[in-house]
Amino acid sequence: MDSENKIREYKENLKKLGAELSATQYNFKIKNESSEKYWVKKIQEFSKYHKKTIEYFTEVYSLMKLINEEQSDMFLLRLSKLRQLGINLLEDMENVKQNPSSMDLKDKPQSRWSMEQREKLIKSNNECLNHEKRMNIFFKEFYEKYLQNKQN
Repeated sequence: MDSENKIREYKENLKKLGAELSATQYNFKIKNESSEKYWVKKIQEFSKYHKKTIEYFTEVYSLMKLINEEQSDMFLLRLSKLRQLGINLLEDMENVKQNPSSMDLKDKPQSRWSMEQREKLIKSNNECLNHEKRMNIFFKEFYEKYLQNKQN
């Protein structure tokens, strides 16, 4: 298969994965919810979303590799970082799930540990979200530069 056909195939796969990803609809907003049930659901939703996001960006990497190896290598580093940020966020959510009262802002005499857990969760959530946004921008710029004017 020549590279033009491969590129077309990757673009079709990305369209399909993008539609699946948008159907997943994960909300990065962190609520000050002190229910374990909420955190179990939040972890499940993020796990599903993150898995699909990694699948999507892995396909992006494969497409980029066909066109520009240097750019794809930089993207691969970003993909690895996104994987790690997702793992960190899941670990932080698990910690909150184990002690969901740490998210209860109405509980004024919270321990330092609870406050640190909440802050750590918010920080890892924001890092993951912002890194994913930067990856999307990087790919959008790559796409506009190398693929937009090419025929399917």
